[in-house]
Amino acid sequence: MKADLVDVNETRKNLRVEIPSDIVDAEIERVARAYSRKAKIPGFRPGKAPAIVIKQRFKHQILHDVAHDLIPRAVDDALRERGVEAVDTPDIRDVNVEEGQALTFTASFDTLPSFEPGEYSTVSLRRPSARVEDEAVHHALERLRERAARFEPVEGRGVADGDTVTMDVTRVEELHKDVAIELGAKANPPGFDAQLVGLEPAATKSFTISYPADYAITELAGTEVPYTVTVKAIKRRVLPELDDEFAKDLGDFGTLEALRARVREDLEHEAKHAADRAVRADLMKQLAARVPFDVPASLIDREMDRRIEEFARRLMDQGIDPRQAGVDWEAFRESQQAPARESVASAIVLDEVARREKIEVSDADVEEEVARYAERTGRTPAAVRAALEKEGGLSRVYGGLRREKSIDFLMAHAKIAAE
Repeated sequence: MKADLVDVNETRKNLRVEIPSDIVDAEIERVARAYSRKAKIPGFRPGKAPAIVIKQRFKHQILHDVAHDLIPRAVDDALRERGVEAVDTPDIRDVNVEEGQALTFTASFDTLPSFEPGEYSTVSLRRPSARVEDEAVHHALERLRERAARFEPVEGRGVADGDTVTMDVTRVEELHKDVAIELGAKANPPGFDAQLVGLEPAATKSFTISYPADYAITELAGTEVPYTVTVKAIKRRVLPELDDEFAKDLGDFGTLEALRARVREDLEHEAKHAADRAVRADLMKQLAARVPFDVPASLIDREMDRRIEEFARRLMDQGIDPRQAGVDWEAFRESQQAPARESVASAIVLDEVARREKIEVSDADVEEEVARYAERTGRTPAAVRAALEKEGGLSRVYGGLRREKSIDFLMAHAKIAAE
């Protein structure tokens, strides 16, 4: 076999391959015999049709099978001989295959050259403060009060700001019964609240709302819409007092101070994790900048595909059909190009660090990760491992753990300053 490797650029390569005609012809004979055993040819018993008849009748299928069998092996052999590793499945083109002739084709692929990732000690990171101010604790307690609010019926007056009104609403000619609207809510149509103020239960009122030209809902922007409302009930939201009784209602808290301490502890826990994520993001950004060559487009495309699939899966987890979600998928994909490139570039550096520092992942590490995932998903470790093996996912687990170890290694060598 003859194979020539041509550099397109630092990462893109073309492999031009020529497989000798004797190998091609031997493979044609083998495939033709397989067709002969199965083919039903008029005038011949099964398996007795002459090879020349089989080759003529099934020429295109046979040549396709020959190329399908020979090309992957030829590419693997050529790359192995040259010590080159493709980062994705090579793109095969310009295939020429005929009986009595050499099989020729070109395989285009991306590879990653070895490079110097730089001094680890020059990585300088900043950890945001995890300090929790009293004001943050106060706001968290207020949110708890909001969630614990109760609604009490209003008597002896009409609708006022802050009330929640239950009513039947007719918009144009569409009747919507028992609609609950809180006066002051941002989602209410412009000027709608003012039309309700003063109305008492059983009152009916008709009015027209003029939507501005820049209204967020484009179908309503610049239009005038007639409404008719009939008030059925008025309720007022009442917040509980911020006291010991409120704390006891929320759980195993004897006093308000005990609740306040727990809220502060939770906020500090969240702040610490947020600081860890910020440091990690800073590290990834700096690592991405250390790649001295253009990141292969195939890897960026694969990462963008992964991000789109992940976003679609999150929508489905929320019961939303991604096809009906109104998402501009082309725009979303374009928005992911820069972060995808950064993610891929940082992973390239992590892999290079792991290679240079001989960072390895043991079978025990993989088993622990499988067990953790099984616990999170409510499955058995054996079931998770079987699924990963079936999908070829164990290598991804290995690669992910090795990169995490590389991150730990770099964090240990980096200069991290607290804000």
